[in-house]
Amino acid sequence: MTQDKHMFSNRKLLLLLIPIIAEQFLNSLMGMADSMMVSNVGAAALSGVSLVDSINNLVVQAFNALATGGVIICSTYVGQKDMKRANEAARQVILVSAFISFVVMLFCLIFRGWLLRVIFGQIEPDVYQAASIYFILTILSYPGISLAAAGSAIFRAQSNTRLPMNVAIVSNILNVAGNALLIWGFGLGVYGAAIATLASRIFSAVVLLCLLHRDDQQIFIRQYHKIRPDMDKIKRILGMGIPNGIENSMFQFGKLAIQSSVSTLGTMAIAAQAMTNIFENVNGVAGIGVGIGLMTITGQCLGAGRKDEAIYYTKKMIGWGYIAILVSCLFTYAIARPVTILAHMEAESAALCIYMLGWITIAKPLLWAPSFITPYAMRAAGDVKFSMIIATLTMWLCRVTLATFLIRVVHMGAMGVWIGMFADWAIRGIIFTIRFMRGKWIHKVVE
Repeated sequence: MTQDKHMFSNRKLLLLLIPIIAEQFLNSLMGMADSMMVSNVGAAALSGVSLVDSINNLVVQAFNALATGGVIICSTYVGQKDMKRANEAARQVILVSAFISFVVMLFCLIFRGWLLRVIFGQIEPDVYQAASIYFILTILSYPGISLAAAGSAIFRAQSNTRLPMNVAIVSNILNVAGNALLIWGFGLGVYGAAIATLASRIFSAVVLLCLLHRDDQQIFIRQYHKIRPDMDKIKRILGMGIPNGIENSMFQFGKLAIQSSVSTLGTMAIAAQAMTNIFENVNGVAGIGVGIGLMTITGQCLGAGRKDEAIYYTKKMIGWGYIAILVSCLFTYAIARPVTILAHMEAESAALCIYMLGWITIAKPLLWAPSFITPYAMRAAGDVKFSMIIATLTMWLCRVTLATFLIRVVHMGAMGVWIGMFADWAIRGIIFTIRFMRGKWIHKVVE
């Protein structure tokens, strides 16, 4: 098949992927900027924020999974050129995202103290105080996170990735500026970081919902207040979103379980692990951006009845993923030492962080792409249950169990987390590659 017969030229692919990668990179930099600024308040503040972020990341991943269901359904309709049903599906995505996020927000507000005690157990009092402050304010941002994720997903389903990127740029600027003003200008410490994060997330949601109101695009939404439940469409969205949500939630629950073990190592190890997690998130954003874009590509190809194109682009994006991860890992390792200096990390924490990041820079470019980019195509093709089952099993049987054993029994320290993760990536990649090569991953998403 020649290049001019493909649905997406290389230029069109780059125009689709670059804004997604930039958006993901900006969101990760926001986390790094938060940590750098909070770390100036002290190691306890950084540790408290990192512990809460491990809970918040669980919630964020659940909301992103719901949005993923919307991307799959809407992009398939776009591929079929059925814009009426694409618009109807988008309305239901917004409704479901709003309802679930408010329920989760209320639950976490009521049980916030209990959640911190059950998940992290006995932690140092100053760390617990910082975590409590940061948690209650970021809980209020949950509807903003969910609606922003839904809005971005709807734009991506119609191949408009630049607009969500532009919103993310402004949101990140507001967050960093808010951090600087509230933490350093007004001396609010953790309060300031939480308020800035809350404001930036609400801003993103409001702007994206307003932009979806315009009728000069393929998918648009009018009269939000008149949206009513359509159970058939909600079932389709949840049928795609719930397995992704379970997969992502189990992934984050696993990270919480590992974080619980790390929290026994003391403030220095917690701070080192927190900063290493941030670096690892940053060096993975390019690959994640490729995967997110692949969902839109696969959905539109299958909607148009082009199974061969879906297979072709999956192989191509895995190759691009290898390159993206290698470049981003080398970049992140290069900036690691200056960032730890600017963050005023204590020498012991900084040294441990850089040591662990060095091993990540070696292992991740080799193992990550087949274990994570391949499942993005599978989800878009409706193979969501297989992806969920394998990712959950490898997460708990490999990553969590091995990391917990290495930390609590072998007393290897925080490096045990990453050895468990490398093993998880390797096994997951082998299984997903076999599934992809056998061709059993393409299912009927919508009629």
